[in-house]
Parts: sequence; C-alpha cells; structure tokens
Amino acid sequence: MNAISLVDGFNRPITYLRVSVTDKCNLRCIYCMPEGGLPWLHRDEILSYEEIASIVAAASSVGVRTIRLTGGEPLVRRNLSRLVAAIADVPGIDDIALSTNGLLLEEQLPGLVAAGLRRINLSLDTLRDDRFEAIARRPGLDAVLRAIDAAIAAGLTPVKINCVVMRGKNDDELAAFAELTRSRPIYVRFIELMPVHENLGLQRDAYIAAGEMLERIAVTEELHPVTGPPGNGPARYYAFAGAAGAIGVITPLSHDYCERCNRVRLTADGRLRLCLFGDHSLDLRSPLRNGASTEQLAEIFRTAMLIKPERHHLRLGEASSAMRAFSEIGG
Repeated sequence: MNAISLVDGFNRPITYLRVSVTDKCNLRCIYCMPEGGLPWLHRDEILSYEEIASIVAAASSVGVRTIRLTGGEPLVRRNLSRLVAAIADVPGIDDIALSTNGLLLEEQLPGLVAAGLRRINLSLDTLRDDRFEAIARRPGLDAVLRAIDAAIAAGLTPVKINCVVMRGKNDDELAAFAELTRSRPIYVRFIELMPVHENLGLQRDAYIAAGEMLERIAVTEELHPVTGPPGNGPARYYAFAGAAGAIGVITPLSHDYCERCNRVRLTADGRLRLCLFGDHSLDLRSPLRNGASTEQLAEIFRTAMLIKPERHHLRLGEASSAMRAFSEIGG
C-alpha cells in the first residue's frame, strides 16, 4: 500500500478525509444556521455506516490516513461508536478524530474511546451561561464543560477547543479562554467568523481578524510561537511561557492556508467535496449503491484530484454556497 499516493494538481498530498455522518444538529448557533434549522436530508439519502466504512477503505487504499467525524453534530446519530470501530478496522487508518459541540459527549465517550477514537475537538464560544444560550439558541454550557473534563480524563489529550470569535458577542472573553491553556493540556483555537448565507449581516459587523485577537491576548503576557499538536489542522499556535496548552488561530479570511491543504470531505449524502468553501464535488453514493468495488471507488478519489481547486475565494461579506456546518473548519 502506497503511503502517499493521492496527490492533487498542485502537488499537495491528500491524507485526511472529513466524514459528515449527519446534517442535523442539536444547536442553532447564530453564525451557522437559522433558528428553525435547515431542510434536512431524508434518511435514504444519508450513507449507512457500512457505506461510510467502504468509502473509507477506498480512501485508505490511495493514502488517506486520518479520518475526522463531523456533522452537523455527529453525536446525534445513534451508535456512532459502531462506525468508529468499523473505521478502526480499516487497514492503513491510523488516526480517528471527532468534532462535536459536546452536549452528548460525556455519556458516549467511553464507548467511543473503546472503539478507537483518538482525538477530539469541541466547539465552545463562551464560558458564560447566558451567552451560551444566546449564541447557540439552546442551553448546555455545563454539559460542554463536563465533556472537556471527561475528554482529558479519558486521555484524549491535547483537547482542542474551537471558539468562533465575534465582536460584541464574545470577544471580551479572549483572555479567559487563553487562561484555560496555562495549567491544562487544552489547545484553544480562535476561528475568524466566516461568511455563510445564514450570517452575512452578523459577519460584516462582528468579524475580527486573528491578528487583532492575538494582540489583545498578548497585552497581558507575551505569546511565543510553538509547534501545534498532532492532527493535520490549519491553526498556527502560540503559548504563554510554561503553559501546558496553547492558543491557536484559524484564519480562512485574513490569511488562508490553502497551500497546506491536505483534505477532502465526504458529505452525509455521499458527495466527495474537494474544498470546504467551494462547489467542486463528485458523487460516491450512486456508484457505491450500484455495486462499485473498492478499486472503482478509489479511482473516483484519483479523478477528484484533477478538479480539486488551488484555493478558496472567501471574501468578507460574501457567502460560501457550500458550507452548512461551521464546525467543519477545525482540524
């Protein structure tokens, strides 16, 4: 098996597959979707766990080594540990990670770890109860904080926390989030607010560039560039002297990281999307359900490299037509 055989037209090796297991979410974050939700996929449109495992096997055969399970919110889909176990059995896959809002994690974590989960990212935009409900339009801060503790106790360290920073909403908590990294193996990653159809007005008014975030944190104490944790993510990392964790910034608008892109995404309905913010995609569900072999599915991955774009073209106040789940960004 070739360690790296999937290379796009810009000589970038593709070793990372993000798998959306559902389009549904149990939160309604103001920057991500309308309060009433979105038109959800029908059950028969969504890939089964067996179908996902088959696609992962094809991806592994051409060099994919890391799988990240996302949504929507992946933990709203039942028995997710069964999928984790199936992926862990695929030869060549050596890293399985999960992105979650954490509301359902504490109860499910033991089964997920036993099945083979190795890493976790949690979305958390505030440390205040009132703000959590205002931003997420649902309660749940206590559940997320317990999930962070449970993940650390389970040895899934370093735990990554993704925080979408919004001027006038939570930007006064930058220092409080940064403090979390001093004594615990927590990597807080501040994400620039990105434009999607549901948040264009908010994005124009609330966007803060990562450079400003770092300047405001460094007022209290100097930050030093550091090497990030394992995980193939797009963040650049900084830390206080002697800190157990670090602070990261993810900058899709102020400084894109497309030259380092190593990933593609499988949508819940079986499309191989080649850029999170673009419309380039190929159908995997139809050939799979028509009996395609592992090699035939692998050939679709190879073909996809011919149309993977060099970079995205996000602009302040201009919507990405492709991105539905904001949590997709964090690696």
